[in-house]
Amino acid sequence: GDGTVRDKDTGYFTIMGRIDDVLNVSGHRLGTMEIESALVAHELVAEAAVVGRPDETTGEAVVAFVVLKRTRPEGDEAAKLAKELRDWVGKQIGPIAKPKDIRFGDNLPKTRSGKIMRRLLRSLAKGEAITQDTSTLENPAILDQLTEVR
Repeated sequence: GDGTVRDKDTGYFTIMGRIDDVLNVSGHRLGTMEIESALVAHELVAEAAVVGRPDETTGEAVVAFVVLKRTRPEGDEAAKLAKELRDWVGKQIGPIAKPKDIRFGDNLPKTRSGKIMRRLLRSLAKGEAITQDTSTLENPAILDQLTEVR
């Protein structure tokens, strides 16, 4: 099923994603929604999506795609914020859940109905070219932003 989070200020619900999406990092089973919820609990994060990508050391690495409540950082500011968010997740869940990569975008790739297109995020996380159908993607330009690794 899908998990949701209610915004304490507006009362609106946000669909976070599948609660049955599980990553296997160094033999530890981690729910993507748990990591996403930890990221969204940070005061600067508006929205987050987490996917896995193959990793030689851990089997699977956590990759986070993050939308901030302010403008998207670049350069040293982005690297500093990525470290802060990694540490935040480590404190909230544990060091094993720290994202290996964090990518910042103005939005997440969503369909016109608002569903996050996780298959595209998985391809981006693996460094693959996007070959899937993107005809339902609301904002194709967002894919270029999300290729930057932090």
